[in-house]
Amino acid sequence: QVYKGLDIITNKVSPQEQRLCRHHMISFVDPLVSNYTVVDFRDKAMALISYIFARDKIPIVVGGTNYYIESLLWKVLINTKEKTSSAPGPVSDRKVELEQLDSAELHRRLSRVDPEMAAKLHPHDKRKVARSLQVFEETGIPHSEILHQQQEEEGGGPLGGPLKYPHSCILWLHADQAALDARLEKRVDDMLAAGLLEELQDFHRRHNRPKVAENRQDYQHGIFQSIGFKEFHEYLVSEGNCSPETSALLLQKGIQALKQVTKKYARRQNKWVRNRFLKRPGPNVPPVYGLEVSDLQRWEEDVLKPALEIVESFIQGREPPAEPLKMEHDVTENKRSHRVCELCDRLILGDREWAAHTRSKSHLHHLKKRRKLEAAGHATGTAGDSGDTETSDEDGSLPV
Repeated sequence: QVYKGLDIITNKVSPQEQRLCRHHMISFVDPLVSNYTVVDFRDKAMALISYIFARDKIPIVVGGTNYYIESLLWKVLINTKEKTSSAPGPVSDRKVELEQLDSAELHRRLSRVDPEMAAKLHPHDKRKVARSLQVFEETGIPHSEILHQQQEEEGGGPLGGPLKYPHSCILWLHADQAALDARLEKRVDDMLAAGLLEELQDFHRRHNRPKVAENRQDYQHGIFQSIGFKEFHEYLVSEGNCSPETSALLLQKGIQALKQVTKKYARRQNKWVRNRFLKRPGPNVPPVYGLEVSDLQRWEEDVLKPALEIVESFIQGREPPAEPLKMEHDVTENKRSHRVCELCDRLILGDREWAAHTRSKSHLHHLKKRRKLEAAGHATGTAGDSGDTETSDEDGSLPV
């Protein structure tokens, strides 16, 4: 939402709502700037928060990109060298340059200069590996060492430095999954009715068509990574180059893809809240209050009234009437464990991710397929046994 343009696809707050309460950091970055980062966001947002406090007002940070919210709550980011320019157009960005390298080569480079960080990151996670390399190249200090320094500061914890604003609280609006999915699908339909296609076509003609013509379109950085833009890529590039029937099919494909990716993103947001805010070890986590929004008919009773009571209690320095959410942290869980699933030819990091992988449809499909092959092999071996076949007392099934 910081970028100018694509107001419908990014669900920007309406001008009418902005007149009711002052909003900040909306539509102020040129859409062709591709090197705007979470550090830029944090620096500008913190200055605004100080300005709001100075006027004796309460700043409200609205999600959701939770990673950006974390950058305001904790000391977790690392400043590297100053950028040479923030003007539109090509800008030298070391992280982007590094991301052009092969994943294996990137990971090898990181292993040489920061083996601890390399062990924590998946070799295919180009963005994080490139960022860690960038930190080392531009500071001369391994990324892992800087993170340790932050964690060891007074008020720090296992996952980051101290809280910047100790008297914060988090209001988490959550809904039943079925209700949320239906609401998200309706939101896409409402966006289409509000002129989504016209907005995408206009933005594509003005900003993306030249990139596509030169085969340098980039859906990984800047405003072009917005959910909803790349999902309509085939439809947008085929404009005027295919039959109306094909165009209609590509349009429906884009709409379904947008609905699907929107629901997936909502699930990731909820997972992030649970893992980072509710399961985060250490004392430096603001209280999280859950507000149920499954039934919009009960908005005032279930959301507005309790939220106002919680915030008012914080302002007045007394205990809120509601209890914050609690979720036990598994002290035995290893988030950095490495396991290779030979069946699926995948490297899995973390105990929880491994457990989820072994229950996944793709893994169970490969497991079923392997067992069928083994059963067929055993049957063939038994039928053709001439007395020379090796035997084994070990269970032939694969360990999961």
